Amino acid sequence: MNNIFSVIASGMKAQRIRMNVISSNLANANSTGGAEGSAYRRRDVIFDSVSERPGFSDVMRTVGGPALEGVRVSSIVEDSRPLKKVYEPGHPGADSDGYVKYPNVNVAEEMVNMISTSRSYEANVNAFKATREMMMRAMEIIQ
Repeated sequence: MNNIFSVIASGMKAQRIRMNVISSNLANANSTGGAEGSAYRRRDVIFDSVSERPGFSDVMRTVGGPALEGVRVSSIVEDSRPLKKVYEPGHPGADSDGYVKYPNVNVAEEMVNMISTSRSYEANVNAFKATREMMMRAMEIIQ
């Protein structure tokens, strides 16, 4: 049963990290210059499954391959889409042609990602509650 809770916890942790990245994207959606002097680039989270490396005896006992231990964030990558260029010759961040580079963040896309992440986190919370409830019922049956 502890393995179930660790899988659920890993999912919640991964979704929390994704929510933080989405929040950073939204917070920087209209910024024109970062510490490096260039516009912010949208970031995205890449998930990876974590699986147990079974020993020979474990493989002999199980059918269907290695047991999953959860999910993890394997990397946070920058989006390769081009930055938005807006003609604003009076802007302090404008280049010699009068264009200002804005982040490649689509606010509507980020809001959809935020809702999806929130729902995934909520599903993990519900799985946790259901597992806990099943354990409580099993303990009642044993007594």
